[in-house]
Amino acid sequence: MILRTRDIIEQIRQGNVPEGYQKTKDGIFPTDWHTQKMKQWVALAERPGTLEDDKRYRLVTVRRGFGGVDLRGEYLGKDILVKNYFRVRQGDFLISKRQIAHGACGVVPESLDGAVVSNEYNVFVPNQGTNIEMFNLMMQLPHYTRLFHLMSDGVHIEKLLFKTQDWMRRQLAMPPIEEQQKIAAILTTQDKVIELKEKRLAEKQRQKKYLMQQLLTGKKRLLGFSGTWKKEILGKCASMCSGGTPDTKNEKYYGNDYIWISIKDMTSAGKYICSSERGLTEAGILNCSARLFPKGTILFAMYASIGVCSIAEAECCSSQAILGIEPDSKLNNEFLYYLLSNSKGYFKSFRQASSQPNLNKGIVQSIVVQIPEIEEQAAIVEVLSAADREIDLLRQDIEQEKQKKKALMQMLLTGIVRVKV
Repeated sequence: MILRTRDIIEQIRQGNVPEGYQKTKDGIFPTDWHTQKMKQWVALAERPGTLEDDKRYRLVTVRRGFGGVDLRGEYLGKDILVKNYFRVRQGDFLISKRQIAHGACGVVPESLDGAVVSNEYNVFVPNQGTNIEMFNLMMQLPHYTRLFHLMSDGVHIEKLLFKTQDWMRRQLAMPPIEEQQKIAAILTTQDKVIELKEKRLAEKQRQKKYLMQQLLTGKKRLLGFSGTWKKEILGKCASMCSGGTPDTKNEKYYGNDYIWISIKDMTSAGKYICSSERGLTEAGILNCSARLFPKGTILFAMYASIGVCSIAEAECCSSQAILGIEPDSKLNNEFLYYLLSNSKGYFKSFRQASSQPNLNKGIVQSIVVQIPEIEEQAAIVEVLSAADREIDLLRQDIEQEKQKKKALMQMLLTGIVRVKV
């Protein structure tokens, strides 16, 4: 009987073992997959070397979250305090012994061949029958990421130490080498698709930043506009509001319907913010310390992440660390948002020059802004909004590609979907 993918998934979901599969303590895999200990798939490699004081060395690091192996920097031997270093080669598999609980492992790329790592890392090489890229992908499956936690000793999450030898005795099932190579190639291609789109996103963000610097300062004018820009004190063309206090008699307060906005929410939201992970009551905030802002208010961070701002797309609450700004008829609401976003460097410089740890309402309302007529503001907003829409679409596209890779990994790395070799 030939089982379809949907049938296999349903049987596994129900805890049954489909025909042609086997069940082990590490999961359900095809019967022709080979199960053996980690140390039979990969072997520890040590290439110790003495660091010479006047010679430059490339030090590598491994990023958390399976972010891969990256260059930490280039240093003279005399500037490297820890002298116990090992050379790495292209295709080595590295594990950071103190960060593996956070997914700090990866394969050394060609560009870092010959670099060095400290003895805080385990260096592995593939044994015969092991495709190292496939092995690296297997380690990212939930079962093996949990295993990294189980194989780490310690109380504090940042001070765990990996039990290398214990981990090497654990089991791993993988397909024959030809199938490993094909699976790795498919998923590597998907990685390249994501990488290319992320580079395109970075370029679009760079272009938008340039547009903001040109359009919001009057260095570049849009076709049809030539009027003089005027200097205004922000406090004279916009109201600074600390926000009202939520009405405790209002059932919305007790019903947790007020959205609680934090600076962290604003940092990830972008231009408009309309939701949060928490409501006011859930956030455990006393109503006397919360501030209620109406829809359309520009929320401006005065403490952490100074200068970050968003436009409230719905009535919301926040702390006193966030200032509400409402422009008058001289200012387009979205134009002011872009203007403030483009001024984050100014606020940072002001803080450093004045030794002020934070901003306050008086500082913000005293800044001088240069603004064109309201019609030109609206035209600039349209250009920058179009750039935002393009960036948002690219972000959504990248997220879809990441979800596609996640689905491919779940299907291919467990043998639910087989590839032809």
